[in-house]
Amino acid sequence: MSHTSLGDRITGVLINVFMGFLILITAYPLLYVALASVSNGADLMAHSGLLLRSYGFHLDAYVKVFHNPNILKGYGNTILIVALSLLVNMSVTSMTAYVLSRKQVMWNNVFMFLIVFTMFFGGGLIPFYLIVKGTGLMNSLWAVILPFTINTFNLIIMRTSFMAVPDSLEESAKIDGANHLTIFTRIVLPLSLPVIAVMCLYYAVEKWNGWFYASLFLKDRDLFPLQLILREILISNSTDLMLGSTQVDQAMQVSETIQYSTIVVATLPILCIYPFVQKYFVKGVMVGALKG
Repeated sequence: MSHTSLGDRITGVLINVFMGFLILITAYPLLYVALASVSNGADLMAHSGLLLRSYGFHLDAYVKVFHNPNILKGYGNTILIVALSLLVNMSVTSMTAYVLSRKQVMWNNVFMFLIVFTMFFGGGLIPFYLIVKGTGLMNSLWAVILPFTINTFNLIIMRTSFMAVPDSLEESAKIDGANHLTIFTRIVLPLSLPVIAVMCLYYAVEKWNGWFYASLFLKDRDLFPLQLILREILISNSTDLMLGSTQVDQAMQVSETIQYSTIVVATLPILCIYPFVQKYFVKGVMVGALKG
């Protein structure tokens, strides 16, 4: 039997302490927001320093959030944007990655160079805005979907993953009369499910948290996504948008907690989805990044 040396045991303890510290400082902001969202507004405003417990247990802020039409409309817009984006992003990205992963494609390396070039050099925000405006996408949900159809980083990972599929499988399929569509849908995609799951997560989180381009291209409040509504609330530090009334005393009691409860409501769906794709996360990224 091998015996662990004293130095190894000390190293193990130090690593565990360090990792525990990292977990603590990472999880505390989430705990702070969750505790603040169910606390009494007046007590929360008077508190300073670390928040390790809730001051009372009040769900008034959550009631106001779910009764606010702006939040519900923003939720619907965000879900619609995420759904349409995933359909467009994954379809175009996967098909492009498949084409670029085929060795017999003419000028394959030239295309990849031009694609990678866009990761380091761009035309800038103003030309991008003028292009979106010129194509007639302004003030529509397509303005935050179509211009971002392909993420170059995701494309590279997916292409590298498709290149890892053995050539013998493709050759056998061609002997049996399969065309590229059949090879793509019946062989390449099923063998790349971990990477596809990770790409769906990347795209979904990007769209769910997006607010900047929505603030540029969307002017109609009925089209605002959830994060843009949340940004307005956090910046204005006002509950007029949430309450829709002039009851100042009640507003002061829930003004702080409404901000935190809105953050929880906006973040909770992603936190609930992530555990189901976590098992694919490391595997998918490693396969897409290392094999080729």
